[in-house]
Amino acid sequence: MAKDKSTKTSKAVVGSLGSLGSLGDYLKEQRLAAQLSLRQLADQVGVSNPYLSQIERGLRKPSAEVLQQLARALRVSAEQLYVRAGIVHPDPGQAGSVELAILADPGLTERQKHSLLDVYASFLALNERDAPEAIQD
Repeated sequence: MAKDKSTKTSKAVVGSLGSLGSLGDYLKEQRLAAQLSLRQLADQVGVSNPYLSQIERGLRKPSAEVLQQLARALRVSAEQLYVRAGIVHPDPGQAGSVELAILADPGLTERQKHSLLDVYASFLALNERDAPEAIQD
């Protein structure tokens, strides 16, 4: 039984890194398609080679600014990278324009952007939780 429990725990940890892993895999695919070395892309983005390597391996979560630079260097959609990084959650009912507007605002620091995104996500979750009650009234 202990083995089963540790396996479940390991799967949970891997699952929590899943979006970062898929982001890293996607970035690596795009980098290879663009015929760029890790060092060349790191230089274009303005980050260190080891940091970019950690992002590709799913060990580090890049900031929205780094994702924007990666998108620009790889010529891919920044929104796609935000979704893969778990910053913006694709929802068929919403265009995600609020999240994208926050991420694109140059007047905000990275910390402020993440704080606003967290508050926004908590409001959405609260409204979703309370929605059945509003329908019953």
